[in-house]
Amino acid sequence: MAQPAWKRPGSPIGKKGPRKAHPKYKRRLGERWTPQELRQLRSLARANTPTGVLSLKLGRPPAAIRSKAQREGISLKPANRSPYNRRRRG
Repeated sequence: MAQPAWKRPGSPIGKKGPRKAHPKYKRRLGERWTPQELRQLRSLARANTPTGVLSLKLGRPPAAIRSKAQREGISLKPANRSPYNRRRRG
């Protein structure tokens, strides 16, 4: 027999106290970007740093980094990978 919703793990029903915001998702959400952060974003993007690592280094959500990079014209795609899986065979 299925458990009631309030007994299931992870269910917010029946929990006491205020709900805590997950710190990974709420860091510096909506804050303005400083010129120093933009310089750091540009240099890390040139070094082919993944978005997840950029998020940890800059302390912002990955979606915020992607959108800011798009607005500033910074490419986050790795420059050293050949497209369409072109490998020499043989």
